[in-house]
Amino acid sequence: MEAFLSELGGLIQANPGWAALIVAVICLGESLVLVGLVIPATAVMLLIGGLMGTGVIDPVATLIAAAIGAIVGDIISYFLGRWLGPGVVHRPPLRRYRHAVAKTRLFFRRYGFWAVFLGRFLGPIRSTVPLVAGMMAMDQKRFQIANVLSAVVWAPAMFAPGWLGMKGAQGVTHMSATDGLLILAAVLGVTAVATVIGGRYLGRDRRAERSARRRTLRNPT
Repeated sequence: MEAFLSELGGLIQANPGWAALIVAVICLGESLVLVGLVIPATAVMLLIGGLMGTGVIDPVATLIAAAIGAIVGDIISYFLGRWLGPGVVHRPPLRRYRHAVAKTRLFFRRYGFWAVFLGRFLGPIRSTVPLVAGMMAMDQKRFQIANVLSAVVWAPAMFAPGWLGMKGAQGVTHMSATDGLLILAAVLGVTAVATVIGGRYLGRDRRAERSARRRTLRNPT
């Protein structure tokens, strides 16, 4: 992963004019089902945030590109789910991730709209929530609202730690301590909410899952 991050950082620094497009493609990829499972999203966002903090890339253009990429990635996954339907989890290559998709499905059934919004902040299910929303025929308007709003919050929240860390390392004096604390508090607040809800879901009693499996075996139809 270190080699990948090093090459990515070098690519962006060598081609700052292409930075927005590169960021958009990365954010699109990590929102796509399967592709998003192999992209080290947190590390990449910290790296890009640090480049924003050093002034190598334009923060505004980068934030817009990241949000657009994330939105488009979720849209693609959503329509794949609607097009292929629930049976897609029984086909390769998703067949090997059936358990992960099943957990995401339970998460979606429990939280609905908020599953789409908060799912973007939860690494293990980020790229599968839009697919499941499509599979379960979630109303497109509600999905798009959750998709856009979450992307607008997610982009600055993910870049902020890297940006703040680089600014702090440079000893910036024009940003007051209060400003820095407010930004950090916002990031931590969003992360905390997502973590609490995700933790409650991911820590569900496994006996309930076993019970559901037994009911499915008794009534396969």
